[in-house]
Amino acid sequence: MDTSWAEHHTDKLMSRARHLWRKRPDTPVILEALARFGYGARGFVYVSIGVILMLTAHDLTRQTAGSTGVVESLARQPFGRVWLFTLGVGLWSFVLWRVLQSVFDADNEGRDLKAIAKRVGQGISGVVYGLLASTVFEVLDEVYANPTAGEAAENQEKARALMELPFGQILLIGVGLVILGVGIGNVVRGIRNDFGRDLRCSETICKRVVPLAHVGYVARGLAYFPLAGLVMWAGFRDRASEITTFGGALESVETLPAGPWLLSAAALGLMAFGAYAFVEGRFRRIRPPRDMDVT
Repeated sequence: MDTSWAEHHTDKLMSRARHLWRKRPDTPVILEALARFGYGARGFVYVSIGVILMLTAHDLTRQTAGSTGVVESLARQPFGRVWLFTLGVGLWSFVLWRVLQSVFDADNEGRDLKAIAKRVGQGISGVVYGLLASTVFEVLDEVYANPTAGEAAENQEKARALMELPFGQILLIGVGLVILGVGIGNVVRGIRNDFGRDLRCSETICKRVVPLAHVGYVARGLAYFPLAGLVMWAGFRDRASEITTFGGALESVETLPAGPWLLSAAALGLMAFGAYAFVEGRFRRIRPPRDMDVT
């Protein structure tokens, strides 16, 4: 065997490998790509919720609204596993970005009280999306899973366990107040925030897309109100069976006077929020930290 030929080709392969390694993307570039993919996944979830809610408002589907309803709907589509896997990876990418924002201050918010409150909120958001991403991969393992029904039953079980504690009813009412506070916080943010400062786009484009953020955040905040009301009402009446999911609480609005129109307005608002998430995926200023020192 000609060892010189083998050594020559081995050296050539090693040289090419070193060249490719030097050309690899930097870690911040990879993190930015994952963050943008994550925003896209969030946008897909909210646009889908809005579409399902709009169809529900006009009795065009029996599909349950809400994030788990989206997962259930995707599981039933052709290539459902591919859709779910892609969505799950996207959501975990968004969770990673929330960790960078909250723990490593990727947005350079600082350490004052307002900044800490915002970073805590980003951390909580990461936990919520992490739970949703986990649900997506659970459905991948269970072909015939019904995540919506499972989520409602799980929420009721948690409410029963909470009410068995001392002052359980008061605690459950407190949970409802927290949900209400989250909703109010989103409404306030939608009204007061300058979303344009977080975008890297022309003035013309920003003027066109920023209204989506204002409408979307207000709509998402108001969408929490029915769930908050049902949780507090369950606490007052000591009935865990009245606890439902986010989507189920929204659908309960349909029984009100002008309910279908209220649901339609909520659907349009949530679709606006999802559309703005796509805008963030394209134009948001994303500055992944170059070091991982907790700040």
